[in-house]
Amino acid sequence: MNVKKEIRFRVYVAFTCICLFGIAIFSRVVYMQMTDGDRLQAMSDSLHIRSQELPAERGNIYTEKGALLCSALPKFDVHVDFTVIDEELFKDSVDYLAQQLAGLFGNHSKLYYKNQLKKAYSKKLQYWALGSNISYDQYQSLRDFSIFNKGKYKGGFIAERKEKRVNPYGMLAYRAIGLWRANARTVGMEHTYDTVLSGLNGSRVEQKMPGGWMPVKGSEVDPQRGRDLVTTIDLDIQGVAEHAVKSLLEKYDLQYGTCVVMEVATGKVRAMVNLGLQDDGTYWEDYNYALMPTEPGSVFKLVTLASLFNDKYISVDDIVDVEGGKKKFGNQVMKDSHFGDHEMTVLEAFAHSSNVAHAKLADKYYHNNPQQYIDNVKKLHLHEKTGIDLAGERSPVVKSPDSKSWNKLVTLPWMATGYSVQITPLQTCMLYNAIANNGKMVRPYLISEIREYGKTVFKNKPHVIEESVGDAETISQLQACVKEVGLTGTAKGIKSPFYSIAGKTGTAQVADKGIRYSDGVYQGSFVGYFPADAPRYTIAVVMRTKRKARHYYGSTIAAPVFRMIADRVFAASDGWDVPLDSFENEAREVLVAQKTTGESLELVLGAMGQNANSINASQKVQSVSVDTNSRLIAQEVKVFKGYMPNVSGMALRDAVYLLEKEGLVIHIKGKGKVRAQSVAPGTLIKRGQAIVLELS
Repeated sequence: MNVKKEIRFRVYVAFTCICLFGIAIFSRVVYMQMTDGDRLQAMSDSLHIRSQELPAERGNIYTEKGALLCSALPKFDVHVDFTVIDEELFKDSVDYLAQQLAGLFGNHSKLYYKNQLKKAYSKKLQYWALGSNISYDQYQSLRDFSIFNKGKYKGGFIAERKEKRVNPYGMLAYRAIGLWRANARTVGMEHTYDTVLSGLNGSRVEQKMPGGWMPVKGSEVDPQRGRDLVTTIDLDIQGVAEHAVKSLLEKYDLQYGTCVVMEVATGKVRAMVNLGLQDDGTYWEDYNYALMPTEPGSVFKLVTLASLFNDKYISVDDIVDVEGGKKKFGNQVMKDSHFGDHEMTVLEAFAHSSNVAHAKLADKYYHNNPQQYIDNVKKLHLHEKTGIDLAGERSPVVKSPDSKSWNKLVTLPWMATGYSVQITPLQTCMLYNAIANNGKMVRPYLISEIREYGKTVFKNKPHVIEESVGDAETISQLQACVKEVGLTGTAKGIKSPFYSIAGKTGTAQVADKGIRYSDGVYQGSFVGYFPADAPRYTIAVVMRTKRKARHYYGSTIAAPVFRMIADRVFAASDGWDVPLDSFENEAREVLVAQKTTGESLELVLGAMGQNANSINASQKVQSVSVDTNSRLIAQEVKVFKGYMPNVSGMALRDAVYLLEKEGLVIHIKGKGKVRAQSVAPGTLIKRGQAIVLELS
């Protein structure tokens, strides 16, 4: 009996404890629900619901002629929602869909895809991954496949767009254009105009489901596409400039080279090349050397003459004794490299780049008041950045007499010849451009327009920094000096029989970034404009040697780059018989020729009353000329096997026909005719290579 009571007692105690424990749990749940319920509910939701950012499509970068310089190449992650697909539709179409997928991707058999599709459908997966990083043409094909062609809500086709930023022309203007990379350092225009190009991201709410995260219907806020940039870069000039710089770098085994081509009247930068030697011996656009200040050397002598002419101390006909090419200032000796003459005119001294002449003149007239010389340098805006619309421009270094490093016996003479001062190649280009522009100094710029969905929302205009860097007499004398350099001076070796050249060579020993003058590193320069009598373009070329280089004169390693660029630009200009219009004039409408067929050309010429008998209707016409008998001759589009044809301006079907014959994989953006192609015409190609066609 006592045993039974003992057992009953224990049961009661256990039951009571269980009840009390249950009451405690219930009370705790009620308490938590009342005091912390909202927070816990939100925490639970956060494990099953998330907000996903939808990146905006980044804007493109174009040239003024419409060539695509930088674009976003679309990639897609594709998923399938099997819960919305009708059972009968799935059974009737799954076999054909599996066959289409096997044919498109080529990585698995039809049977494999069929089994995978059936398995996913039986589980009613809402976010089944079909493929990631799918190309644009594959995505377009998938949209037309069986079942998927019913769309998102009946065919379960879900595609998420991603972007890969590409520069279709590779290294051309690479440093100026830059390259956008997520979570990485961005440079060039991509950095400067990041907020313009990036657009506004969208968002959507996603819910966790079997098979992955599924977008909640109706929760999407669409992203807004970024705006497009239109640059002043001219691809033809850029290509020529890059080839010219690279050829001299390779010929003389140099360290780096930079070149800026600037339109005289407007300040538009038509080309900017920055090539540096890499570890593997190749040259690549690694740094923007055009925006890095260095000691300019003899090209700075123009500044000294501008100061002396403006202050009316000398004229081009004055005689200066160069003392055999050697003179002592303080405890240092100034030497000339080219000759040992004595008396010569200022014009001759500049043309033959006499260091002693310019040092003597500066010391004679500014020794007691060096600040006057520095003030004249500042009037040319060489103490400040150019203000070009590109990030990364570094500040120049112009000493003043109250600087600790100023030596009253040495600094001024050396500065007069381009030492003890540091300016960028772009500043030098801007200075010489002002002389070409009859004294008017304009700011260099790279962005011509900003467009939103094809409509111009901002248009850049030339900006005048200084109406005139000198009076009419000063500008006339400076122009005479730079012309003489190309006629009888240090640049006579690049004289052209077709157009005149004005400019200045420069050769400077380098002491920067751990390099000492004794290391024998040189910087060869040439800055000038052409044609000298009616200037169109100013070109600045700066080339740096390795240590102990054998070839370092500006006339040898830099001036030929100028000539190569000028030749090609002039050859494409039809001689520039018409005088250059001022940039204030309104742009005139022009008739633009497009590549077409002989059949279309016959129709147009017939409507104009022209004889089109010599036109072959089956031809693909690139251009039309007139022979000696005044007959129209159509030049056919030339295609050379193994080389990229020029399909710009063609109808899409004609371009695709030509490119597919070469075995290329074609990606298409937009509609209409071909406006730009990602692989430059004449480039060596191989079968299977990809090309992006941008349509107008």
